[in-house]
Amino acid sequence: MVFNAPARLPSIKITKVVAAPLFGESPKGGWSNEIRPEDSIHALIAVQTDAGITGFGSVFTDGRLAQAGLKVLEPLLIGENALEPERVAEKLHQNTFWMGRGGTLTHTISGIDIALWDILGKATGLPVGQLLGGIHRRKVKPYCSLLMEEPARMKDVVAEYHAKGFRAFKIGWGPFGRAMDTKLDEAIVRAAREGIGPGSKLFVDAGASDAWWPHGLKWAMRTAEMLKDFDVGWFEEALKPDAIDDYCHLRRVSPVPIAGGEVLTRRQSFLPWLQRGAFDIVQPDVTKVGGISEQRRIVFLAQEFGVKYIGHGWNTALGVAADLQMASAFPDADLVEFIGGSPYVDGILAEPFTLDGDGDLTIPDKPGLGVEIDRDKLARYTPDAASLWK
Repeated sequence: MVFNAPARLPSIKITKVVAAPLFGESPKGGWSNEIRPEDSIHALIAVQTDAGITGFGSVFTDGRLAQAGLKVLEPLLIGENALEPERVAEKLHQNTFWMGRGGTLTHTISGIDIALWDILGKATGLPVGQLLGGIHRRKVKPYCSLLMEEPARMKDVVAEYHAKGFRAFKIGWGPFGRAMDTKLDEAIVRAAREGIGPGSKLFVDAGASDAWWPHGLKWAMRTAEMLKDFDVGWFEEALKPDAIDDYCHLRRVSPVPIAGGEVLTRRQSFLPWLQRGAFDIVQPDVTKVGGISEQRRIVFLAQEFGVKYIGHGWNTALGVAADLQMASAFPDADLVEFIGGSPYVDGILAEPFTLDGDGDLTIPDKPGLGVEIDRDKLARYTPDAASLWK
């Protein structure tokens, strides 16, 4: 039998790239300097092409920074082949290295890269997960990410989302650790466990990357011992972001798995943390680290060091879509983060994400990221939504 290969895809040129800041209903983050609804902490990216295909991505940063980043990156992007996301993204990194690795430009490149993978999927008719090497799963369990509250309120909040169908939960930030009251910390976790029952997964995020985090290794060790009594699946950001020696020790002695890495960007930053065994679970954020191209290289590194990958995903519906495609492509990515009650997740898609009876999300199998933005819904959260398509 002679196989006739399909015609080669023609080059698709990038003609324009746009950033749209999201604000108006920005969710609280539990930060010491709390997010206000009018603050921009996320932006959407659109990459437009001469073939009429537009790809979309998401950036975890102030939208004004993403717009400024595009001014620097546009000369390197316009006219490039949109069907080569990894090469184009690396071109952007290589030519801006001298401006600093890991800040605004790296975050902005993340959104561009996600959008380029979206274009490649749309041009080939394949979902991004398949382009990344193959489909390991078609459903995945989202963990509902919620802020910690005082105990009585905490129990009610998690129970509300349990009633909506979620079967995995992460509680974080808020008064935990910040009130300097270990009894309160334990009461919050106990309330959450009581609110979701013994059959649901529970994870705890101290949020020690917050400004002026007051605790160190001994607090983290004592807290990890407490968490084991509530069947907590991992202890996230238990220490300040640069305390690699303390993380290594904590992982060795903790009775619960230690997770972290959301503040790191680019694969080079992750290497010492993986080499030294600082994490049981590594949590790169696809909207920060450099996009899908960079995230998958971090996942490959983690696999070589025997570290589980679960992406950090406190972002937008497009960030969730990228995480879902990553989850389909990597065998151990059996959870995705899903912010509870964020309009930027629940309120911008033509077909919002829905849970099945087991508390799982179906991974979109349409081309690209597999989701479609609703222009009218998006217009509520950004002043010039139409610019993403024109």
